[in-house]
Amino acid sequence: MDHEVRNKSTIDRFILVGFSEFPQLQAPIFLLFLTIYIVTLVGNVGIIVVRRINPKLHTPMYFFLSHLSFLDICYSSVFTPKLLEILVVEDRTISFNRCMTQFFFGCACVITEMFMMAVMAYDRFVAVCKPLLYTVAMSQKLCALLVAGTYMWGVLCSLILTYSLVRLSYCGFNTINNFACEYSAILSLSCSDTSFSQMACFVISTFNEVCSLLIILASYVFIIATVSRMPSKGGLRKAFSTCASHLTAISIFHGIILLLYCVPHAQNSWLLVKVDTILFTVMIPMLNPLIYSLRNKDVKETVRRLIYTKLHSLY
Repeated sequence: MDHEVRNKSTIDRFILVGFSEFPQLQAPIFLLFLTIYIVTLVGNVGIIVVRRINPKLHTPMYFFLSHLSFLDICYSSVFTPKLLEILVVEDRTISFNRCMTQFFFGCACVITEMFMMAVMAYDRFVAVCKPLLYTVAMSQKLCALLVAGTYMWGVLCSLILTYSLVRLSYCGFNTINNFACEYSAILSLSCSDTSFSQMACFVISTFNEVCSLLIILASYVFIIATVSRMPSKGGLRKAFSTCASHLTAISIFHGIILLLYCVPHAQNSWLLVKVDTILFTVMIPMLNPLIYSLRNKDVKETVRRLIYTKLHSLY
């Protein structure tokens, strides 16, 4: 089937425009994104390592957070290396298969992360609203099932969307006005009927966004209702600090998603789409570990202890 689809296509590779419109900025942009990528890897690997080292962090919240960090590593690594490559080499082409592979893994990571954040919101709901039942309600088995479910759903949705692109024919114009194989940019190059692909993208993206946001909103409505009835300011402060990092990460993640898919894809809007894609694929994976670590006392204490131990062993 794939072979037949490819026979209909006269294009076997695409050209990624990237930021070639700004040749004088190629070197500074390369250094900026390389720095961001290194910080992303160090920060997210650090979250995973810190969670394994500190027994106090062997809780459902940090279990989900370590998977969020893993997704950020994967997501960033799907896009950033190719972005760095097209900034320093003249050949900005990407093969058809590699383009579809990049889209598949990127899409799977985004959808999985979307529902991982919803699962984390549910976890915060149980922690704040039912603290005495927390360890029973959020058992290891349930946590593993929730995580497995988010990965499976992400892969399934991504398979459908990738298939909707692969089945199309691509002929003539083969320049993607972006630095990555983004759905709307690939779709704009097709010379066949894209109605099924557009419908699939609309249904899946709308369903996922609405469902994940409903879970998050419902969880935080109950959290706010519970917190508002707390008599002590100490309990109020603790509940707020428990949820603040997660709310910040959710606001940035969904805000950028909504901005990206609410932008009309007119010719003069491609720069905005490109900048928004940068924010989504490069910045978010870096910001998540910073948001969670800077606001978390246990994580900061573990990092300080690790640094002290390393320095002490050196001297």
